[in-house]
Amino acid sequence: MTRTQPTTTLLPITRARVFFDGIFADPVRLAHSECVAVRPQDGSIWCGTENGDLLRIEPDGSDMRAHASTAGWIAGIAFAGSSLYACDIRYGCVFKLDVPSGRLERLSEAKLNIPNYPVVDLRRNRLYVSDSHSFDAPGPGIWAFDLKSGAAHLWYPDALQFANGMALAPDGNSLYVVESTAQRVVRVPIMPNGLPGEAQPVVSGLTEFPDGLALDGIGNLYISCYEPSQIYRLDRAGTLEILIRDPIATLISHPTNMAFRGTQMFTSNLGRWHITEIDIGVAGSPVPVPA
Repeated sequence: MTRTQPTTTLLPITRARVFFDGIFADPVRLAHSECVAVRPQDGSIWCGTENGDLLRIEPDGSDMRAHASTAGWIAGIAFAGSSLYACDIRYGCVFKLDVPSGRLERLSEAKLNIPNYPVVDLRRNRLYVSDSHSFDAPGPGIWAFDLKSGAAHLWYPDALQFANGMALAPDGNSLYVVESTAQRVVRVPIMPNGLPGEAQPVVSGLTEFPDGLALDGIGNLYISCYEPSQIYRLDRAGTLEILIRDPIATLISHPTNMAFRGTQMFTSNLGRWHITEIDIGVAGSPVPVPA
């Protein structure tokens, strides 16, 4: 378990740039995106907004267009094959967008308090979704949705302190989860029978407000911080380092979610109207696509 607060920063802010600035995009603005994902089929960058818009940005960042809208508030998103799964805070549900047809529907009638972030587990044909429950009080937990039927159940029923971003471990046998108000990251084992084990602290004692998680191709874990605007890297040896920070929160502005495309990391910026690209020099984990 990592507790030591790092004092050095690995990358200069010059390794980051605005990938797409959507402040004046027409007809839909990129309004305070909380999420970002890479579509593996074409390398396009997708994000959701505070208005419920699901947006596609060209792979080179040259243009953006809306594919659908829930008219709610999009938190996390994740791809699996031709489908995009989106958590909507306003409606307390998960939406499924069939990208080729543009058809948007609820994945399930299950009602969550604050559906925050989805993670695809193709081995078990599941979508895990964190439920932040309440900012003021701990509560359950993590839901599991069947990707084919949409059937949902509360998979991890124990109380978490504002469960937020998640990432599936490279071996597929555990789920990393941010507990934002506890200022830590825990690991929930996935047992051979598919049930959850007891949450185990991985990073604790943070003085920042952690939000999102991502893994690179060699197993380093990245933790984005909503406040202050910075990203941690936890290497495989358990060393916690500051990857990059923006002291004035303009280029990297309250980052919440991250996504990899090769050695490029893309971050959403809940504080502004753009998507940021960071050259980190390490390739990200492959994005899951059903066979």
